[in-house]
Amino acid sequence: MTQKRRKFSPEFKDEAVKMVIETSRPITDVARELGILEGTLGAWVATYRRAHAGEEPPPTNEESARLRELEREVRELRMENQFLKKAGVPRTLKVAC
Repeated sequence: MTQKRRKFSPEFKDEAVKMVIETSRPITDVARELGILEGTLGAWVATYRRAHAGEEPPPTNEESARLRELEREVRELRMENQFLKKAGVPRTLKVAC
């Protein structure tokens, strides 16, 4: 018994590839979850990686959270520096955090 070949929209393919690339999940897990063949998803991921070979991968959720935290810390330190400059406190007397 032969199965009819399924067609997938470009949006579906993009979302499936993002699930693999952005979350670093194995292709087999994502393919099983989406109900598609492992080889099909593997081909989509390989095509994506070839097309985006020179690009930097998107940051992971942990990296994004760390980046937000560091940006917040920089803002706070800049505000403290501005306050200390306005107060006329010499640089040698700044308090370390």
